[in-house]
Amino acid sequence: MELLDKLNWRYATKAMNGEKIPQEKVDNIIEAISLAPTSSGLQPFEVFVITNQAIKEKIKPIAYNQSVITDCSHLLVFAAWDTYTPDRINKMFDLTNTIRGFKNEGWENYRQTLLNNYPQRDAEVNFNHAAKQAYIAFGYATVAAAYEGVDATPMEGFIPDELDKILGLKEKGLKSCVILALGYRAAEKDWLVNLKKIRKSKVDLVTEIK
Repeated sequence: MELLDKLNWRYATKAMNGEKIPQEKVDNIIEAISLAPTSSGLQPFEVFVITNQAIKEKIKPIAYNQSVITDCSHLLVFAAWDTYTPDRINKMFDLTNTIRGFKNEGWENYRQTLLNNYPQRDAEVNFNHAAKQAYIAFGYATVAAAYEGVDATPMEGFIPDELDKILGLKEKGLKSCVILALGYRAAEKDWLVNLKKIRKSKVDLVTEIK
């Protein structure tokens, strides 16, 4: 299967060569992120696509000086909602009604269920829930990058509060949760490039319940 071949090709690239990714490929990766499933269809996150080299230079020290931060073509920052609010919930439900062109009683009842529950929860609980949705989209991004023949480096190794300051996320009601560097591998500098991919055996990974 072509997709599995591409997933076997991908790895967490440790060195990139600075080459720019064609915009069409970036657009396809972003579209895959947009198409990722999220709880209640709320898409409770935003993605910041950074190509500005000065901003990447600011981020590098608070990401433990990982070279791919500045050597990548595009740096994607996934930032989840800091909490759920009535406005945020209503905006997505209203968008659904506008696009579909009608209101559904069951859907409106579900809207009210969320409004009666989510905004009243602890903000940290809500952020953690939103961040999980961002991670689903993040997974789609890594798969889409592999499909496009683009290298990617998933990273949690950064200081979220500092990244939030650099990007002004607090003012937007967002908190960074994971970042993804996109680019092309510098094979001669990457110790991981030729090492065999290691994964659990299916026996250890999968339990079939029939």
